[in-house]
Amino acid sequence: MRAIILAAGRGVRLQLPEDSQLPKCLLRFDGMTLLERHLRMLKSAGVAVVAIAVGFRHELVEAELTRLEWEPRPEIVINMQFELGSVLTVHTAAHAVTRGGDILLMDADVLYDERILGALVAGSRPVNRLLIDRDFEPGDEPVKLCVRAGVPIELRKQLAADLEFDTIGESVGFFRFDQAAARRLAVLVADYVDSGRAHMPHEEAVRDLLRERSQVLEVADVTGLPWIEIDFPNDVVRAARDVLPRLMPLSGDNHARLPR
Repeated sequence: MRAIILAAGRGVRLQLPEDSQLPKCLLRFDGMTLLERHLRMLKSAGVAVVAIAVGFRHELVEAELTRLEWEPRPEIVINMQFELGSVLTVHTAAHAVTRGGDILLMDADVLYDERILGALVAGSRPVNRLLIDRDFEPGDEPVKLCVRAGVPIELRKQLAADLEFDTIGESVGFFRFDQAAARRLAVLVADYVDSGRAHMPHEEAVRDLLRERSQVLEVADVTGLPWIEIDFPNDVVRAARDVLPRLMPLSGDNHARLPR
């Protein structure tokens, strides 16, 4: 199993001054960047092979990896057209997506509890898995995941008024795909790019995979576990005030880390 972390965007909705903008994976909470948290939790889960798809100020991400002296050093994949959609970022990392075996496709701008990753990686058999949080704030911003009879049927911010489902929640933004599904996703993503839709979010390609029913997908419920996707200034406040204090201590972390 390997992870592809999507960290290419500029994060303009954080409304930082232009000279202060940085990749969101470098936001710090309790002295640790989101990127370091990702890597620590993936390592604890036995996921050592990581590719990081970067774009905006990618040299800062590479500098963070050097500072961490992280081994094995993650592969860096650069999307120079990062102003477009994340579907192009996934396409840029297609070789990592299609290399074989299960993959984890993960947004970089999420502060989350280690048990959420545990739900994603659980089990030794190849699997396609989405994560759902049924306790979410209504509105146009959350990517909704809808389930009917145990099967995920929709993944989108805005839903059709006549859509019938048993369960609705927010997608955490982490996906697990087996080899066949990962390779099919790469084909769908390539079609987005080739047909002039490179500005779209990668969730649209995941939605296509879900709706074409070519693969069996399952849903793991992580309702009640703390997490937040960081898009807006208030998300940074909520992450530090409401989410960080509720996180389970990282595996092997004695909280006596000295500043480097």
